[in-house]
Amino acid sequence: MSQPPYAPPPSSSIFSDERQMAAIVYVLFLAPLGGLTHIIGLVLAYVARDNAPEWLRTHYTYLIRTFWMGVLYFLIAGLLCVVLVGFVLLPIVFVWLVVRCAIGLMRLVRNEPIARPASWTI
Repeated sequence: MSQPPYAPPPSSSIFSDERQMAAIVYVLFLAPLGGLTHIIGLVLAYVARDNAPEWLRTHYTYLIRTFWMGVLYFLIAGLLCVVLVGFVLLPIVFVWLVVRCAIGLMRLVRNEPIARPASWTI
C-alpha cells in the first residue's frame, strides 16, 4: 500500500522527524500537571505552526483550538459548579480533552492531517 502524497518518509519514531514538536505538544496537553504544561504546549504550537508543512499545520491548529476551547469549557463548567451542574460537566470536559488529544496523536502517528482542525467537536 502506498503512502499518501502529504506523508513524510516512514521513520521508526515520531520523535525522529518533523512530527516531533506536534507529538510533544500532544503529550504536554495530556500531562497530569494541567495548566502549566498546557500553556507551554500552546506556546510551542503557536511557534511551530508557521514553519510546518501544510498537513502538519492542521495538527497545530487543532491543538491551539483544543486549548482555547478547553479553557472555555472548563470555565463554563467551573461557573456551573455553583448550581451543581458543573460537577457533572467537569469530568466530561476532561474526557473530551483526552479523547481529542488521543485522536490527534493517532492521526499524527499515521502521518494524516486533521480533517477539520477548527471543529468544536471531537
